[in-house]
Amino acid sequence: MAVTVKTFRQMEFQGLQFLLLIHHLYLMTDYLSLPTILRSLCKLSMKPLSDGPPDPKSHELRSKILSLQLLLSILQNAGPVFRTNEMFINAIKQYLCVALSKNGVSSVPEVFELSLSIFLTLLSNFKTHLKMQIEVFFKEIFLYILETSTSSFDHKWMVIQTLTRICADAQSVVDIYVNYDCDLNAANIFERLVNDLSKIAQGRGSQELGMSNVQELSLRKKGLECLVSILKCMVEWSKDQYVNPNSQTTLGQEKPTEQDSNETKHPETINRYGSLNSLDSTASSGIGSYSTQMSGTDNPEQFEVLKQQKEIIEQGIDLFNKKPKRGIQYLQEQGMLGTTPEDIAQFLHQEERLDSTQVGEFLGDNDKFNKEVMYAYVDQHDFSGKDFVSALRMFLEGFRLPGEAQKIDRLMEKFAARYLECNQGQTLFASADTAYVLAYSIIMLTTDLHSPQVKNKMTKEQYIKMNRGINDSKDLPEEYLSAIYNEIAGKKISMKETKELTIPTKSSKQSVASEKQRRLLYNLEMEQMAKTAKALMEAVSHVQAPFTSATHLEHVRPMFKLAWTPFLAAFSVGLQDCDDTEVASLCLEGIRCAIRIACIFNIQLERDAYVQALARFTLLTVSSGITEMKQKNIDTIKTLITVAHTDGNYLGNSWHEILKCISQLELAQLIGTGVKPRYISGTVRGREGSFTGTKDQAPDEFVGLGLVGGNVDWKQIASIQESIGETSSQSVVVAVDRIFTGSTRLDGNAIVDFVRWLCAVSMDELLSATHPRMFSLQKIVEISYYNMGRIRLQWSRIWEVIGDHFNKVGCNPNEDVAIFAVDSLRQLSMKFLEKGELANFRFQKDFLRPFEHIMKRNRSPTIRDMVVRCIAQMVNSQAANIRSGWKNIFSVFHLAASDQDESIVELAFQTTGHIVTIVFEKHFPATIDSFQDAVKCLSEFACNAAFPDTSMEAIRLIRHCAKYVSDRPQAFKEYTSDDMNVAPEDRVWVRGWFPILFELSCIINRCKLDVRTRGLTVMFEIMKTYGHTYEKHWWQDLFRIVFRIFDNMKLPEQQTEKAEWMTTTCNHALYAICDVFTQYLEVLSDVLLDDIFAQLYWCVQQDNEQLARSGTNCLENVVILNGEKFTLEIWDKTCTCMLDIFKTTIPHALLTWRPVSGEFGSGSSSDAKEKLDTISQKSVDIHDSIQPRSSDGRPYQPSAGSTVGEEMSKTRPTAKFPEQKLFAALLIKCVVQLELIQTIDNIVFFPATSKKEDAENLAAAQRDAVDFDVHVDTQDQGMYRFLTSQQLFKLLDCLLESHRFAKAFNSNNEQRTALWKAGFKGKSKPNLLKQETSSLACGLRILFRMYMDESRTSAWEEVQQRLLNVCSEALSYFLTLTSESHREAWTNLLLLFLTKVLKISDERFKAHASFYYPLLCEIMQFDLIPELRAVLRRFFLRIGVVFQISQPPEQESGISKQ
Repeated sequence: MAVTVKTFRQMEFQGLQFLLLIHHLYLMTDYLSLPTILRSLCKLSMKPLSDGPPDPKSHELRSKILSLQLLLSILQNAGPVFRTNEMFINAIKQYLCVALSKNGVSSVPEVFELSLSIFLTLLSNFKTHLKMQIEVFFKEIFLYILETSTSSFDHKWMVIQTLTRICADAQSVVDIYVNYDCDLNAANIFERLVNDLSKIAQGRGSQELGMSNVQELSLRKKGLECLVSILKCMVEWSKDQYVNPNSQTTLGQEKPTEQDSNETKHPETINRYGSLNSLDSTASSGIGSYSTQMSGTDNPEQFEVLKQQKEIIEQGIDLFNKKPKRGIQYLQEQGMLGTTPEDIAQFLHQEERLDSTQVGEFLGDNDKFNKEVMYAYVDQHDFSGKDFVSALRMFLEGFRLPGEAQKIDRLMEKFAARYLECNQGQTLFASADTAYVLAYSIIMLTTDLHSPQVKNKMTKEQYIKMNRGINDSKDLPEEYLSAIYNEIAGKKISMKETKELTIPTKSSKQSVASEKQRRLLYNLEMEQMAKTAKALMEAVSHVQAPFTSATHLEHVRPMFKLAWTPFLAAFSVGLQDCDDTEVASLCLEGIRCAIRIACIFNIQLERDAYVQALARFTLLTVSSGITEMKQKNIDTIKTLITVAHTDGNYLGNSWHEILKCISQLELAQLIGTGVKPRYISGTVRGREGSFTGTKDQAPDEFVGLGLVGGNVDWKQIASIQESIGETSSQSVVVAVDRIFTGSTRLDGNAIVDFVRWLCAVSMDELLSATHPRMFSLQKIVEISYYNMGRIRLQWSRIWEVIGDHFNKVGCNPNEDVAIFAVDSLRQLSMKFLEKGELANFRFQKDFLRPFEHIMKRNRSPTIRDMVVRCIAQMVNSQAANIRSGWKNIFSVFHLAASDQDESIVELAFQTTGHIVTIVFEKHFPATIDSFQDAVKCLSEFACNAAFPDTSMEAIRLIRHCAKYVSDRPQAFKEYTSDDMNVAPEDRVWVRGWFPILFELSCIINRCKLDVRTRGLTVMFEIMKTYGHTYEKHWWQDLFRIVFRIFDNMKLPEQQTEKAEWMTTTCNHALYAICDVFTQYLEVLSDVLLDDIFAQLYWCVQQDNEQLARSGTNCLENVVILNGEKFTLEIWDKTCTCMLDIFKTTIPHALLTWRPVSGEFGSGSSSDAKEKLDTISQKSVDIHDSIQPRSSDGRPYQPSAGSTVGEEMSKTRPTAKFPEQKLFAALLIKCVVQLELIQTIDNIVFFPATSKKEDAENLAAAQRDAVDFDVHVDTQDQGMYRFLTSQQLFKLLDCLLESHRFAKAFNSNNEQRTALWKAGFKGKSKPNLLKQETSSLACGLRILFRMYMDESRTSAWEEVQQRLLNVCSEALSYFLTLTSESHREAWTNLLLLFLTKVLKISDERFKAHASFYYPLLCEIMQFDLIPELRAVLRRFFLRIGVVFQISQPPEQESGISKQ
């Protein structure tokens, strides 16, 4: 600024001329003379004004103002050289800052304002050199004036104006935080500043100030403006880290009109001494070597650590000031303070924030540790070269003496000792005792002279007299004591000024009666404040403290975390209790900035708090409803929408609040525009389809928003509609839509958060029992469309959330909602499928999964039908694009297949059929991944018992699928997917054949007879047709499935069903397995034979006659059809199997059974139980023992006959149920024994049968001419030639054991009678004649065949021995028979025996005849049939010839040549 000559001419005072001269000198001089000029101006500005109210025209005031103006001009025009010159900077520190501390508290507004402008200039141009001075000015002047309730409105206004300009510069704001709040030894300027501004912005304490409403409002606005400016600075500082999804400018520049309007208020004060729209931050970076030294390094992590340490220290100091020991303990625990007395003493010395009284009490305490600390504290003073009073002053300036005499005594004692220790060369004091007493007397003198409570002050003479004899019984020099008295009288001993003069921030809590009193009190405070500030300024005038110029944006995070609470409090109060539009605008802008900062640095708690506050002030989500909505609430809504639009990438969980508000906003818009309830989506309909509600009842929406209760005041509703009408304005509607359309620009994580919370809000809307709404659900559909073009990785995460939401919504009990969800899914799916999919991806599968979930969980026929129709439509229109989605499609149809609704099943099956027959044909490689799903789906259709025609057709389609596998094995080999661990050559089995055959086995195990029979037929048909392509290990897998048919654990529980199952399915399967085995013997002999034998063994053990017969028949078929290809090892296994079957089916219980009670009561119930235990309990159905064989002795194919159960039901009524079961099982065993005998006979001799041979023997006997030329024995038929002698002997042993058992039973007349009486087998006594004779007959034929076999000469001896034993035993048994019928049963056996013996050579005949001769003679006495007598006649005739007893007749002469 310029001071004109004209101005000075008008001034009569010479001092003003002097100032003018200085000004001209300044303009002309070099920088070396400048410090001198500066000092002169400072001294002039510090001259005191006259008492009383300041006169604006007084020369003192005018010279003060002019000197300050000149100082301001010097500082503003200082160039880079002056700004870094050490002399100039030292002059500023020593003179200007001290002068500023004096004028900065002036009650004259113009002086005060000039002081503030000078301070601003210093802050702008010299802050790197004035760290300590700036702290004093803030702490002792600025913030004090804001905090005290006695300061005038004008002072507060000017301070806050200045702060507005400071807060507008980002560099200054961040520098204040970094250099003061993060400095262990500095005050928390930034924190205090924000807290004070927050209180002003909230209007707290305005009543105490006696301000008018206008003044209060303007001050509040200024406070808010400062807070918003600080936040804008923080936003500006961290803008490089912000990414706007919509590529807009940063938040600080988005509303230039508002900022301009705020900054143009009171232009006369802001711009009077030079505007600081943006404080010059270039100087703060430091120019030249000096400033570089003064500037610290900006390390954000280091400053954050310092800030944390500072907080710990402050907490510790706070605790110390309440309870010293607790504070020290806390600091030690936190590692901020050492544990030695020296460490603690040093802490007490250096930390000025400690309460001086508490320090004194702590040091004076008698505790041992306290005393050690006190000694260390005193020892850390250096009293060398100081006179006694100066040393005492130095000692006592650090703390306030405790009031207790003993504590003072201890302190003075140690002080005296330390003083003498430091001044050992002194001769004044004879001992430390002298110093101790003198120190104590000085304390007493200070109290006496300066305490207002003491009325009669001590005189110098009294003081000298009091100290007589204290120097080792001598006196100290009187002039010395007199000097002490004079010094103490002139200046009392006290703490250092900075501690003594610190003013509590709430010094004027007492109510001020009048404005005059308030001013008086304020002036006193100002004087005290000036004194303190001046003392502090002088204390730091030579201190060089490093100043860090902040550069890192990371500082904003801790700044915001420190200050977010007062910010939020100010903005919340402003919105809550003030309707002024400017206040609301500032608050909303501040909240926007705060949200931006919290978003940028991902500070979740703070971000959520601000967004919740914003949402709360929209009044959309509060319980009171929206009846009180005002313009500020409408603006809040707009702000919330803007935040959503500009900060969407960072909002995270805060999306919940925003989307809740948007949801409620839509409802408010409907009310505001007067839409009738029937047009509101999801309104509940009445039964007749009309909307509920009468003229006296409010629509659901009003009730839902908490607007009305009970009867409706329609005038109220009209006013509500008017007040919220602006929510439907075009700008709001467009802004809301922009959030959803703009979702495409959100980043990958943000869109997931957005979608997740949109789904949560949608669920809340739909959960309403009275008025479910679908607004958010519609928006979900929309954003799905918008975002479908995202990269697949992002889309998968989005759909994971949306898909789960559709899962729930699709199962909503409200059908309208579910229909909307399914239809939306259909539309989205059609669009998604249009994009297609590359091989081995699974996006379609994830996308279509909700259809599957809805189908599984929603039992509504309407919805299920709709799902099926949607899927059918997709198949018909998008089949070429579907890849992984086929799995979901078949899964849906799989669920539909088990439905009981005909239309659902029919449509699903039609579509499945279309896929299998047409789509598979065209796009088989694309569908191969879901091939097994298709087969599984068809299997499910087949298993739906309600639709048998569909079941049969489904099996046909499975058969059709087999053709695909056969025709296209290469497609399976080339398909990898998730079968990477499967060898390529096995893929056609794992993914093709196995699923088909497995599902057919499932059909067999699950379905009714006709369907399972068809399934069984198709399964084995596929095996027979395509088995030539199967690998050996495939067959192993396959038959594991096939044998599940016989798995007893999986058979039906009900006895009748079990019987049917065994008689039909097991029977059928058994024959089919044997057919397959025969067809593929070469492959299967190693793989399957053991399993087949084990299965046959299982079958004959079941209590089911039909199955048991089938088991033996199948064994017979397998051996007869394949025996020629059997190896020796296989024959061993075959014989072992037959032996095992024989052993396990001998009905031993027939001989051991005893009745439970009655005349044969030798048994007991436990006996019966034991017998039952010997029977296999595994089977179900039992068939009749009469099963005819064909004329060639081979078994018929299975057919059901009357069961043994039926037979037993006709037996005597005495049979109890357990006995019935036992008898039925025994009877089946008897049948199996007979079947096995016939099986062995057929295996060895087929096609030559025993019946045929018996008939020939009988015919020959009838002709009385046995034909010795019959070649039955020598024909090369049956499996005889493939069996070794040992194997034949094994079979022979089985036969003979069976024979012996039957013989034993038939001989036990008593046991047979007991069984008959108990109800076993019909009306007559049971017997085993057929088993007895047929087993022996088969054995004899085997032995005689071996006896006549030239290739078995090595076994002839054993054969002969066996023959002799068996035949003699048999003849002996025959002789014991008493029953005519029994003897008749043996007729064919005897004919066989005699005929066979007659055919052997003479040499052999001799041995046999001599062995049997006595027995045959005995037989002659029986009444034999003619044929038997004729053969016997031949036998005896030959005996005569062979033993040369007689000559043979001529016609029989050829016999001996045999």
